[in-house]
Amino acid sequence: MFETLKNAWKIADLRKKILFTLLILLLFRIGSAIPVPFLNPAAIKELISGSGNLLGYLDVLTGGALGKATIFAMSITPYITSSIVIQLLTIAIPALERMAKEGEDGRKKINKITRYTTVGLALIQAIAYYIMLRNTSGVVQYRSGFAGWFAAIVIVLAFTAGTALVVWLGEQINERGIGNGISIILFAGILSRGPQMVSQMMAYLELAKNGQTKYYFMVPLVIVIFLVVIAFIVLMTNAERRIPVQYAKRVVGRKQYGGQSSHIPIKVNMSGVMPIIFASSLLAIPGTIKAFVDPSATSFWGKFLGAFDYNKPVYAILYFLLIIAFNYFYVAVQYNPIEISNNIRKNNGTVPGLRPGKPTSDFIARIISKITLIGALFLGLVAILPIVFGAVSGMNIALGGTTVLIIVGVAIDTMRQMESQMMMRHYKGFLE
Repeated sequence: MFETLKNAWKIADLRKKILFTLLILLLFRIGSAIPVPFLNPAAIKELISGSGNLLGYLDVLTGGALGKATIFAMSITPYITSSIVIQLLTIAIPALERMAKEGEDGRKKINKITRYTTVGLALIQAIAYYIMLRNTSGVVQYRSGFAGWFAAIVIVLAFTAGTALVVWLGEQINERGIGNGISIILFAGILSRGPQMVSQMMAYLELAKNGQTKYYFMVPLVIVIFLVVIAFIVLMTNAERRIPVQYAKRVVGRKQYGGQSSHIPIKVNMSGVMPIIFASSLLAIPGTIKAFVDPSATSFWGKFLGAFDYNKPVYAILYFLLIIAFNYFYVAVQYNPIEISNNIRKNNGTVPGLRPGKPTSDFIARIISKITLIGALFLGLVAILPIVFGAVSGMNIALGGTTVLIIVGVAIDTMRQMESQMMMRHYKGFLE
């Protein structure tokens, strides 16, 4: 990775793209420090500190901007939701499906629809945030009269405009920078919590100096586990099952086409981090309801909602099962074995030992089913590892499995884009 960065820096065009990307990230971090008027950040920080709270999960994705009540408090979370909704609607609505198959023009139209949907969802989410914050004492400075209405309008518009600005910054990276803009911004927000993890480790070392000697063993263990998890994620992200395809020879005029062997790569982690995001969002709903209602700890609803806290066994079990279920759902939506089989047949290709049509599609479906199970178990283990380790050791780790997956995935994707651009610049043409 460092060698790739070094070589990319030597190329003037790529160096400009890297510097432009860093400039956009600097602007993003500056915006993450500009507070929204009429809000009390200390009260918001206390509100989202509870385990299993949806706001706590969103605070991780925004790089702590939500807890600081800044203009980028919602960051790109409305865009993520909008992208998922449009992606699912593309399968359900024939007009969007046709648009998605129109190539570059269709992709631009879908991106435009996604942006408009993002602004709409950001406005709804900002209003919901304001209502929740207003119902919590000590968060909003003015809650009645003309001052209250003015404060409400400023807070909602600041949150909405912040999201629109973040999406625009991400698009600028796509056009003039390096890597996927939205992913890079999400990467930068999560990575900004790294100092918090370091400070936590230092705090545990201070506890070790004060007599709790177990932390002399636990802190190095956390670092080792962190490095092993990163290596495991890199391995599984690059892992794939290759289905061999043999293309038949055909003669057109005096030329012969085909006859070569190829393969269809089936990634082990086909769905990326999406199943974890779905499962986390769903399981965070009880914690958010608990924050709204604040039931007595001894009441039925208090015990029921408390069972979904982040550090409870029920949460870990449901989390693991939901990740597996959502992984199968997401893969089923994204990959159609019948369509893959038809594309192979249209290109005069066959899977060795199988007839075209239903036998090929059944074979591909079995392969995808097995690979999906392996990918789901991988995602589940990575996601619940911090929960299990925290329950056993009693340590609170700032970076969880989801955030590590996002960081590693974005880093790998960005490095691949750099390598491909460098390869294009060093490609020897037919004149050489």
